[in-house]
Amino acid sequence: MSDYGGDDYGADEPAYDFDEPEEPTYDEPPDEDATGGQDVGQQQNGDQNIVVGGDPQATAAAQNRTNTVLNLRDKKIPDEKRITTPYMTKYERARVLGTRALQISMNAPVLVDLEGETDPLQIAIKELREKKIPLTVRRYMPDGSYEDWRCEELLT
Repeated sequence: MSDYGGDDYGADEPAYDFDEPEEPTYDEPPDEDATGGQDVGQQQNGDQNIVVGGDPQATAAAQNRTNTVLNLRDKKIPDEKRITTPYMTKYERARVLGTRALQISMNAPVLVDLEGETDPLQIAIKELREKKIPLTVRRYMPDGSYEDWRCEELLT
């Protein structure tokens, strides 16, 4: 049908072609010996089955999973060799208080006496003041290494 009300097919509107080619048919099933009797995209690696995806980086990460975990552990700075100050920044304080207030609002156990307090943020502030917040602040260094500070260790 034309946009201008006419039902005739013009030169710019192609008509249905009854001589369209049929869908291709496959005479032979895929060769099982080429894949080792497994599904396509799956490799046997020792006792593990690794599914090879379309993303080469994800595949490489899956195959080197143990090396990645070891590399992250190597980048942690030991507690006795930390170089940053033991003072909590205002940004860390805001993040810790917000995270803890959210936990408290979702019924996490409160670690201080409430004394009638119901506001989760006020409860989190009281926990920080008494150094009872069970969170760890991770500070990343420019070289990719990091330091972990427990909230009890940091001065506010």
